Parts: sequence; structure tokens; C-alpha cells
Amino acid sequence: MRKRWATPSFWRSVRHAWAGLRAAARTERNLRIHTGATVGVVLSAWWLAISPLQWALLVGIICLVVCAELVNSAIERLVDLVQPEYHPLAGEVKDIAAAAVVVCAAGAVVVGCLILGPALIEKIAG
Repeated sequence: MRKRWATPSFWRSVRHAWAGLRAAARTERNLRIHTGATVGVVLSAWWLAISPLQWALLVGIICLVVCAELVNSAIERLVDLVQPEYHPLAGEVKDIAAAAVVVCAAGAVVVGCLILGPALIEKIAG
């Protein structure tokens, strides 16, 4: 009996998801900016030797920001597909999706400061 998760359709879905991630990484400037920030945060967290719980929080918030950016990009492309000409509602849809990314990114900055700030002060102070 085959396991449901091992069916070819599951692996096909995984390949499609990776293709979407590669497409977004190639075409979405803001996703590349978030990726650069992620590298900086991860290197800082490694240097500061944060706790496993702090790592979990950082990874969670990083994933949240990346997911928000991917959903925003998908929404923007879909709006462009169905409404190629300017329409105020299409603009609002894009603005609202972008606002979700800003909220997630602002939350990530706060979480990052709360985790990395004290660790940096402790590292500098000795």
C-alpha cells in the first residue's frame, strides 16, 4: 500500500512550489531585499549565540515575512492578469497586500531588536 504523501502528485506539487519560489526570487526585488536582511540577521544571531527558543522565534518571523512577500507578489500578478488597465479597486487590492508585508516586516524588526539587541549588548559588555 502506498503512503499518501509519497504519491507522484505530492512531489509534482513540491516541484511547482520550488519553481514559484525561484520565479519570485528572480523577479521580485523586495524578496531579494528580505533575503539579504535574513542573511544579516542569521549571521548576527549565529555570532551572538542566541538560545534555541530565540532561534525558533527568529525563524518563525522570517518565514512569516517571506510568506507575506510571496502572497503579495502572487496577488499583484493576479491583479495585473485580470485588470491590465488601471482601476482604483485593483490599486487598493495591491496596496492592502503590500500593507500586510509592511506589518509583518515591522513586527520582524521589533522581534529582531528584542532578541538581538540584548544579546549584542551582553556580547559587547563582556
